[in-house]
Amino acid sequence: MSVCETPSQLAQSPGLPKSPEGDPVFPEPWAAEAFAMTVHLHEKGLFAWSEWAEVLSRELHKPGRAEDGSDYFDCWVAALSEVLVSRGVADASAILDLQKSWQRAAEATPHGKPIELANDPQR
Repeated sequence: MSVCETPSQLAQSPGLPKSPEGDPVFPEPWAAEAFAMTVHLHEKGLFAWSEWAEVLSRELHKPGRAEDGSDYFDCWVAALSEVLVSRGVADASAILDLQKSWQRAAEATPHGKPIELANDPQR
């Protein structure tokens, strides 16, 4: 098995939705991108697997989370944001501002068109 075929420890994250073959399943492209970004940052040594598992697990078990797991990747992004802020890689307010900008861009984008940050009317 080559290095590329070796599954990442992150693919074994608690509660990660999987196909019958055991591959991660993503509900939207952004979820796959968040997963890939997390894998890349882990592989570059930004955080240890044990740290990631702890932060993600804590996020998944917060009160008010969906019992059916439908907000799994929302938890994933929240956990990734927490790790990035705790490591000094990103600023919490910058992350929040960017999230709001993407939301405005999504709301301003006509159905069927790609959502781009340039569509944010406040940018």
